[in-house]
Amino acid sequence: MRQKLTKLLTSCVFVWICGLSAFGADSFYMLPYEQDKALNTLKNALQNAQSEIKISIYSFTHNDIAKILRDSAKRGVQVHIIYDKESNANNKSSTIGYLAKYNNISVCLLSGVRAKGKKHFGIMHQKMAIIDRDTLIIGSANWSKNAFENNFETLLISHDKAFITKALQGYDKMMNACVGF
Repeated sequence: MRQKLTKLLTSCVFVWICGLSAFGADSFYMLPYEQDKALNTLKNALQNAQSEIKISIYSFTHNDIAKILRDSAKRGVQVHIIYDKESNANNKSSTIGYLAKYNNISVCLLSGVRAKGKKHFGIMHQKMAIIDRDTLIIGSANWSKNAFENNFETLLISHDKAFITKALQGYDKMMNACVGF
């Protein structure tokens, strides 16, 4: 009886773990140690988007990721990108000019909040993507080759509904303050 119970429990745990994988278990990557896995997971998530990708990014210079977003937009996926104003407005390496010209891609610029009693602004320092209101990608890594290949960075992919809801609320507030490119 004890053996049967052990086998049953083992089977249930196996099915539960496999089920989590099938429904998109969360993933966490430490760069540069897991750079290939992290970059491939990010690319696959963007390539598999069905309807919408919302991105807020401080620095975005990775051409391969930009091409994936272009291709997603060509498939009809709506892509919205908030870039940091200071680091992208005149940066020739930024993907903003390249992506702004495509249908289904909207880009805008956002500064951080004005410092109290000062004339300067903070920065929009996020590195976040929300895909199909189902997947949240967030971490310290800018979307650059250097971030994925050389820096010590983190990347988290989550399907947690509470996190996604909170991220969408924050994203919408930022979008309302965004200015055109």
